[in-house]
Amino acid sequence: MNNQTVKWGLAAVSATCLGAAHAGGVTVYEKDEKFVKLGGRIHVQYYQMSPDGESSTDKIFLRRLRPYVEGSLHKDWKGKLQWDMGKGKDDNELAVKSAYLQYKGFSAGKLYIGNFKLGYSREEMISSERQQTVERTFVGDHNYGIAEYLVGVRFDGFAAGKKISYILSAGGMNLDPDDKKLDFDTPVNTKKDWNEGWVAGGRVDYHPLGYLPFSQGDFSGEQKLTVGLGAFAWSNDDDNNTYTQSGKHDAVAAANNEVDVDSANGAEISVAYRVAGFSLDAQYNVINASTVDSDYSGGIFKSGETTLTQMALKGGYMVIPSKLELVAAVESMDADGYKDVWRRNSIGANWFFHKHDIKVQLTYRQGENKDGKKGADLDELFLQTQYVF
Repeated sequence: MNNQTVKWGLAAVSATCLGAAHAGGVTVYEKDEKFVKLGGRIHVQYYQMSPDGESSTDKIFLRRLRPYVEGSLHKDWKGKLQWDMGKGKDDNELAVKSAYLQYKGFSAGKLYIGNFKLGYSREEMISSERQQTVERTFVGDHNYGIAEYLVGVRFDGFAAGKKISYILSAGGMNLDPDDKKLDFDTPVNTKKDWNEGWVAGGRVDYHPLGYLPFSQGDFSGEQKLTVGLGAFAWSNDDDNNTYTQSGKHDAVAAANNEVDVDSANGAEISVAYRVAGFSLDAQYNVINASTVDSDYSGGIFKSGETTLTQMALKGGYMVIPSKLELVAAVESMDADGYKDVWRRNSIGANWFFHKHDIKVQLTYRQGENKDGKKGADLDELFLQTQYVF
């Protein structure tokens, strides 16, 4: 979205319109089985970064601008379209997020066809509007091996009186060939040099104290516990390996450290606990990936392989119930190509005007060994206003 006047106008609206918000959107039409609902979220963020030994820089911008529309003409059927204009630049005016049809006529769950999240990583499945820190930790960051949006089919189900929930997905997913990351994205938003491939995966969660939805923080005070397992497998279909010639990495073509990835798979274990205003989320991921050129070394890769090990522990406490929450997080990530473990520690506070609908978040994050480079430290400050309608 290139019109800066519109951007700043929307930023002002989000920062000042602290009126009544309605979770789940606003129904503008409803009759019998038919309905139309509109909604969205606006994130205005101030960001400051201070690399060790260098001058700090800062900026203010629209982190997210995500309107959506959903509706139905027939019983048990629903469609939804959500897009993001917050990151638009150059010729990329918007990015498609959720775009699917849903059928909920099954007694065991719901079927999705279209563009949606795979189901891997509990933190990734938690919406950006329901995170305790302004940005996700490594275990939920799509830049580092978290298989996110795909085009395909997904089934969300329950068992044992909702004490067990599960997600199963399969379809197409692309990957940005940057050797510093393992960045998956939907084929809907693809670029000409992205690797194309197929993915399957999902998760299962056990809720012994009753179902706990994908959300952080504790507003209810009820004791809840969830233990989850997730997994995915992605394989390059060899239709678009731009940086490989005759099985070898093309160093001339890949001047910016791009490298084609052949396959990747991941496994996750996560725990979430809530009680009396206290919340705790812990997650551990192991993600393996290999490059098309088995001899390639650079970025996260060494001799054509890498294993990303990621850990995050995030907690919070409502010092003023439903109003003020103090939060802290510790996280780390290692890779075969790293010289040292990348670590980050965060502290912050969240002020809720109307729970997650309207809130202001402050997060200070201290990082060590960025991108696995020993001594490459980075301090970051995030201040974000959220308006959800």
